[in-house]
Amino acid sequence: MKFTKTASDPASSARCGVLETDHGSIRTPIFMPVGTVGSVKGVYHRDLKEDIKAEIILGNTYHLYLRPGLETLKAAGGLHKFENWDRPILTDSGGFQVFSLSPIRKLTPEGCTFQSHIDGSRHQFTAENNVETQRIIGADICMALDECCPGDADRIYARKSLDLTKSWLERFAKHFRETDPVYDYRQTFFPIIQGCTFPDMRAEATEHALQFSEVGIAIGGLAVGEPAEVMYEMIETVCPLIPQDRARYLMGVGTPANILEAISRGIDMFDCVMPTRNGRNGMLFTWNGVMNMRNAKWAQDFSEIDPAGASFVDHTYSKAYLHHLFVAGEMFAAMLASEHNLAFYLDLVRQARSHIQAGDFKAWKDSVMPKITSRL
Repeated sequence: MKFTKTASDPASSARCGVLETDHGSIRTPIFMPVGTVGSVKGVYHRDLKEDIKAEIILGNTYHLYLRPGLETLKAAGGLHKFENWDRPILTDSGGFQVFSLSPIRKLTPEGCTFQSHIDGSRHQFTAENNVETQRIIGADICMALDECCPGDADRIYARKSLDLTKSWLERFAKHFRETDPVYDYRQTFFPIIQGCTFPDMRAEATEHALQFSEVGIAIGGLAVGEPAEVMYEMIETVCPLIPQDRARYLMGVGTPANILEAISRGIDMFDCVMPTRNGRNGMLFTWNGVMNMRNAKWAQDFSEIDPAGASFVDHTYSKAYLHHLFVAGEMFAAMLASEHNLAFYLDLVRQARSHIQAGDFKAWKDSVMPKITSRL
């Protein structure tokens, strides 16, 4: 596996690259649809490939560990075969789920003890068994076990959290080196940079994480309650410290505007549940702005959902039809909206790549930002 930078924008830090894996190459900047439990909710794999043109999807270690469980995944030959997806997969370590389950988890130097949200049973993730879990799941790209520090944490908490993440990373990297893939293809892992909203801690975490990074590195613990400008400041602190031959992954981000701003600061990879989660609740992202499809104003608007999205899959359907489906509580509404939003996000990064290659990314970004952030 390797990452190669292929182009850069002269007026910003935006760049294009190719991340090569045994399940295919990924062109960056890229958005990765989230398939938490082995599926991108409400979307066919056929549509992910043919219409949305997803080059990589995510799985979630915490959820897959609990259900269907490692025994089933190993018997199936790994997550690729289990869910019939032959392109790259990235799995997170479960660290964010640990963060979100704070009332029912306990952190120690050894690892994280937590209760299942399904049946209340107790489990533990250590750096070592987290490696083994992700080996069995079989993702092309695994994430090191970390603690996702709250965005409003004070310096004392952030210091303890970073020290814990650094210790876990050292053990995770050692065990990863000492074990082999379970299946017949290569795996790599990305260290995760934490440090909350403190620039000196972020720089320290970056320097430490780079000791264990071969292909890429992730920035975690952002978009968890801090203002967007603080998130951008942390990206600006970290990215200049990362070598050009490492893919840079900003975890869990975000809105279309967040993505373009982060690309302009040097980020290559993104994931977020927003396209599908917001889509299921009637929010659509388009090149002309954001729409709430439950609003009565769309009831007799028979125009296309996003006329500017020439490559999209939704030209068959009108705003009025989608509004009707949401008001009627029809599950097809959530499916269409999820597919539309994912198609928009993939089109967003595809156009960003095109403009980086053309050398006019910053001017293009500045021109589209007022439209995509407006409310229709």
